[in-house]
Amino acid sequence: MTREERHALLGPEIVAHIHKVVDAAPDPSPELVAELRRIMTRPAGNRRPAARPARAAA
Repeated sequence: MTREERHALLGPEIVAHIHKVVDAAPDPSPELVAELRRIMTRPAGNRRPAARPARAAA
């Protein structure tokens, strides 16, 4: 969904209210930013996905 589609769906009053609430929220702490950065860059932690078995030769 594009920004324009969201604005059309929600309407200008709701969008203005969302901006007001977001502007009033405190900035995140450096610790929170670091933790979120770790989660967003490696959501599975240290686990690696299992490799798929090799295909049989034809």
